[in-house]
Amino acid sequence: MDVVLPCLDEAEALPWVLARIPDGWRAVVVDNGSSDGSPDVARALGATVVHEPRRGFGSACHAGLLAADAEYVCFCDCDASLDPGELVRFVREVASGDADLVLGRRRPQGSGAWPPHARAGNLALARMLRRRTGLRLHDLGPLRAMRREALLELALTDRRSGYPLQMVVRAADAGWRVVEHDVPYLPRAGRSKVTGTWRGTWNAVRDMRKVLAEAPAARPVPAVAR
Repeated sequence: MDVVLPCLDEAEALPWVLARIPDGWRAVVVDNGSSDGSPDVARALGATVVHEPRRGFGSACHAGLLAADAEYVCFCDCDASLDPGELVRFVREVASGDADLVLGRRRPQGSGAWPPHARAGNLALARMLRRRTGLRLHDLGPLRAMRREALLELALTDRRSGYPLQMVVRAADAGWRVVEHDVPYLPRAGRSKVTGTWRGTWNAVRDMRKVLAEAPAARPVPAVAR
């Protein structure tokens, strides 16, 4: 299994995150222009480092997906807010055929783990997602697992903050079984580049609203048996 870890100035958090990658799994740290030595820290701790010069959360995620080669691919933030060890049960559920995409529903642990403005934005997006797809999800969190080839077939195009949402929308349009499970959400190390400010949250919501405005993709017509 490969775990894609988008990274922008996360040298402080990397040791904690990488120490929790399950045994036998590969950590793919995608550096998105760090200036704090994050790539060197990740490499010294045994991670595969990919450099993605085009800024954007989606750019980093997709570069990691293209660099992955395992049957299953997972995503996790690189800021020590989420434990990648939780992904073991996610992958198990996908491998068993009980789900196609498993998401972590963030449950804040202590004050400061999830700023009110970020939580409000996430709730609004979850409601819009429900209207758009019918999926009754509570969170659009970054901890997730699925089959790599299936994800590539969704042909995601967003390279900004809308990437995680586009993944869920296109998965729903394709008839995937999408489930979520509670996971602890810890106060992150350092300052968030997205949800740490009202402006960052608003920009993320704007990107995601564009994704929700996309017309549903037509499902492929099954071939007729001859």
